[in-house]
Amino acid sequence: MTSLIAKLRPVRDRIETACVTAGRDVDSVTLLAVSKTQPAAAVREAFAAGQRAFGENYVQEALDKIAALADLRAQIEWHLIGPLQSNKTRPVAAAFDWVHSVDRLKIAQRLSEQRPPDLPPLQVCLQVNISGEASKSGLLPADVPAVAQAVAQLPRLTLRGLMAIPEPEGDLAAQRLPHRALCELLDQLNAAGLALDTLSMGMSADLEAAVAEGATLVRVGTAIFGQRRPPPAE
Repeated sequence: MTSLIAKLRPVRDRIETACVTAGRDVDSVTLLAVSKTQPAAAVREAFAAGQRAFGENYVQEALDKIAALADLRAQIEWHLIGPLQSNKTRPVAAAFDWVHSVDRLKIAQRLSEQRPPDLPPLQVCLQVNISGEASKSGLLPADVPAVAQAVAQLPRLTLRGLMAIPEPEGDLAAQRLPHRALCELLDQLNAAGLALDTLSMGMSADLEAAVAEGATLVRVGTAIFGQRRPPPAE
């Protein structure tokens, strides 16, 4: 536990410093510990160190981990942040609290249809390819408004906001630009009548830039858990 407490503290300090620099309330930014490829024991250790929100990329690995940590289920918030194929929406709809990686209407429709009625609505974000990279998943910014309006009408989902993984940049000024673009897109959606409150953006290398531009969820893995293990076969 000591090692993860020691690793969590500087990450939280970075978020707090970034919030103070940006003139934001420290409580306005949530740390999402990216636990992909890490064993359930590491998540349990981070939980014991006070962490409550965890992000996973690989569906089957995450489902196994959620089952292994069933005794903590009422206190852990599980977020799927990796790509989601349509043939895996049913278990995701039943097991997760959040899905950040909705990149087409079909995925959202399936999640809504398959969300168990005894669970609260699934919290979702639309993934936006904010840097226009051919290798990245996500909606193009021009396509977001129409998809957002459609997703917001689905009965078993709550559309919370937008997620992006910008192209890496070396300096703070360059890092801020795509995060600013995502924030401006969220503002446009809200001006069009939606009520969105979430910007899932920023990772270990660029969380200061993301917080400066309005991030409410920052996704940090390596700085907490160390180097990633090889991804599991899905």
